[in-house]
Amino acid sequence: MRVFVTGATGFIGIPVVRELIAAGHEVLGMARSDEGEKSLAALGANVHRGALEDLDALRTGAAASDAVIHLAFIHDWSKFAENCETDRRAIEALGSALAGSGKPLIVTAGTAGLAGPGRLVTEDDDVPPDFPFPRVSEQTALSLKSVRASVVRLPQVHDRVRQGLLTYAVAVAREKSVSAYVGEGRNRWAAAHVSDVARLYRLVLEKNEAGAKYHAVAEEGISARDIAEAIGRGLKLPVKSISADEAPAHFGWLAMFASRDLPASSEKTRRRLGWNPTGPGLIADLEHLRLPDR
Repeated sequence: MRVFVTGATGFIGIPVVRELIAAGHEVLGMARSDEGEKSLAALGANVHRGALEDLDALRTGAAASDAVIHLAFIHDWSKFAENCETDRRAIEALGSALAGSGKPLIVTAGTAGLAGPGRLVTEDDDVPPDFPFPRVSEQTALSLKSVRASVVRLPQVHDRVRQGLLTYAVAVAREKSVSAYVGEGRNRWAAAHVSDVARLYRLVLEKNEAGAKYHAVAEEGISARDIAEAIGRGLKLPVKSISADEAPAHFGWLAMFASRDLPASSEKTRRRLGWNPTGPGLIADLEHLRLPDR
């Protein structure tokens, strides 16, 4: 199958490209720079130059392929609402090229915020009407007419270099010389290793089930205190509890997530796809951080 992958040069994109090629698929990866083009070519992928804002490039790449995996997102939190709108338009453009073709479109979303505190998010949960975030990737994809769209919901995806939102928590700990958690730190975050996530995207592609929602969750919920302590061990820094009132000054924009309870289940995903995560756990990766130079 020829698969058009947006975000192909990203943290998750590169492992997905490797996984697809190893399974015998042909990849058309989108790259916005010469460096990105070279990295994709080195993996054995074909290259499609373009950017998330270039709707014509998105439509052309989708039309030239048998399936689309949409991984790209602009991770600039200072323009989050604007970037969410860019993502919405991109998904609609991809859908317009695939409508009526029967070709699968796999879109990326998240598990966070889909259920109240104390409850695991499951694949049966829909995005609530009062969803607090402006990102509408899932809602947009599943509302497309005559498109075989499905959704992969991500928790905190990690290796020893990056850990989703926790990448920023590591940066704050380095800056403040302390690893902090809020209150008793009992709130939980779901997680999965990037290698397991890449394999799941391939399985979802090959299943090609329209309207399905899958959870790339290897660990249902790791407490914020355990996470902070692992960061402390990884960076050799002290660990402390801070109050909810102190969180905005300490964490900045990350404070909106720091005390939230974000567990999620993947029981139905595992059963439907035979997906069994085998990668390292989040705590192990945090304890063996590989950090960029300051």
